[in-house]
Amino acid sequence: MSFSLFSPKNRIINFVLNEHSIRFVELKQANPPIAQKWGERFLPPGIISDGKIIDFESLANIIDECIDEWKIHKRSIRFLVPDSLVIIRKLSIPSEIQADEMKGFLYLELGTSIHLPFEDPVFDTFPLTDNGKTKEILLFAAPEKYVMEYADLFTSLKLIPVAADISPLALYRLYFQMDLASQNENLFIVQFDLTSVTMCIFEEAIPYVMRHFPIPFEINKWEMNKEKDGMLEFKYMGDASELAYQFEDILKEMNKLIDFYRYSLNNGKKEVTKLLLSGDHPLLQVILEKVKDRLDIPVTTISLDSYAKGKAGMVPTRHLLSLGLALKEVQ
Repeated sequence: MSFSLFSPKNRIINFVLNEHSIRFVELKQANPPIAQKWGERFLPPGIISDGKIIDFESLANIIDECIDEWKIHKRSIRFLVPDSLVIIRKLSIPSEIQADEMKGFLYLELGTSIHLPFEDPVFDTFPLTDNGKTKEILLFAAPEKYVMEYADLFTSLKLIPVAADISPLALYRLYFQMDLASQNENLFIVQFDLTSVTMCIFEEAIPYVMRHFPIPFEINKWEMNKEKDGMLEFKYMGDASELAYQFEDILKEMNKLIDFYRYSLNNGKKEVTKLLLSGDHPLLQVILEKVKDRLDIPVTTISLDSYAKGKAGMVPTRHLLSLGLALKEVQ
């Protein structure tokens, strides 16, 4: 006999929005991760750009239709902060700064010893080391204005935002939950989507460095079809050499980040030991083969197999982020 982790009335909806889609997963149980239901809706270009909401009214109307279609009225939700808005920094601060003083101290240091490319950040911290004089922390920051626009949007549609997260943590959470992590592992996560690529390097379960790169997306060069299960399928109809150039550029950026981590951050004493490739790009399998050919690092993917199978069948792999987000605070 098995029991669900949550009672139905307490199950949280997990939203992932990017420039080309809205997705959600409702988790049935966490171990193994099994989804109760999921859904997807295409977003036309220009509604969200560089992680920022450009057309608030159109996005609100589309999400409102999704709420009706997916029957998720007045539910509590988690959502991902767009990767393009997120910065991860390692900082050294005096050891005497206590946990309850951390945010006040960081706000005081903004613009002097701490410099961010935006004003009025919302942030979180994670402790690393403490030698008695100074301690190192990781700072996760994003511009409060744009993060709150998403929270306010959901609230205006009578949804209840209860938590926000970042995509590398969501994906790592699923990777860990499925018992794929190894001890002393330096994992390079590459999330290769239709309109952007996010890269993040983890030591054990800690993300140390993150980069985000937009990808040119011309909708007239893609043929979009809706499958019987409601999922969207994209087929590229343009010049194949254009995508090849895109892939080459991203491979160069991957190599740069690997070298930055090894030499600039660790003086050659640490290196990436494994690469996890994920994402919703229609040619992800082609990208996987290119990565395996070009990088001298073991490359893996997340295969759901018997995991995440709900009443409607197997959860598509492009819902991995939503599934990882659903595991937040349930482990």
